[in-house]
Amino acid sequence: MQAISSEKVCFVIVKSREFDAKEDAPYEDPGGNASDDGDHQILSHQPDDSVYEELVSFFESLSDEELCELHAMVMLGRGDVDMEGWDEAVQTAQDDLDENTPKHLLEIPLISDYLAEALSQFGCSCSD
Repeated sequence: MQAISSEKVCFVIVKSREFDAKEDAPYEDPGGNASDDGDHQILSHQPDDSVYEELVSFFESLSDEELCELHAMVMLGRGDVDMEGWDEAVQTAQDDLDENTPKHLLEIPLISDYLAEALSQFGCSCSD
């Protein structure tokens, strides 16, 4: 992990857990006042979800090298590769890199868990 800092990875972990905690909206029209619906919409996916937009924007602000390492960390945390295959995972991420990579990363279920596991393999954690 040379290009991306553990702080950036932890930011992704925290924000993606916020996003993963959300569920489908209980109904389509929330009305004009959150208290009218018992605040059910707060933890629901919305078309303009600010957490999702924040993550996409953050991913788009990363350099190509940082984005590739983040993707490789997902592969490492998922068990697709081990530490010996780190360079190959980074190369695979570079080969797959395109303008849709940020959105593809957000579509990975359990991305926060994979990143946390990868961080631990590097001897880091978000509590540091």
